[in-house]
Amino acid sequence: MLRAMDIAGASADESAGTSSDEARLASAAAVYGLLATLLRRAPRDISLTSLATLSTLNRTGPKRITELAAIEGVTQPSMTTLVANLEKQGLVVRSGDPADKRVSLVSLTEAGREYMLRRRRVGTEAFAALVSQLPPEDAATLAAAVPALERLRELDNEERDAAIRRG
Repeated sequence: MLRAMDIAGASADESAGTSSDEARLASAAAVYGLLATLLRRAPRDISLTSLATLSTLNRTGPKRITELAAIEGVTQPSMTTLVANLEKQGLVVRSGDPADKRVSLVSLTEAGREYMLRRRRVGTEAFAALVSQLPPEDAATLAAAVPALERLRELDNEERDAAIRRG
């Protein structure tokens, strides 16, 4: 936080802008901290990278291993191992790419989709249990923030999709 002495020489517009930036940062830190807390409460049956890969496949559809590696920020050999493990668990399947017979596409199985639904349900229930402990006015404040939070998710998806297209 900036102290009054730090902004004493700044114009009113500059200090207002800084306060606005600080408020945004504080809000982002609070939401990030909450998400981290909820992630820690979720079952640890697969790695976060595996979960992120399943989420990507659920959102975007079938992908090549090289694309998945780039999206998730891991090496291609690491993604190959991760996909093999997910395949053994019945969560993904590899199939031929109709556009290029030399490569395979990874896609979610029905069990993979069901797994993602269960994980989301568990996370939603954990969050709902926390929200139920809040005073009604705080719960209403969170409810009012839902459109903004949904827009943040859309923005993230748009950025990730653009990164995928840039390849």
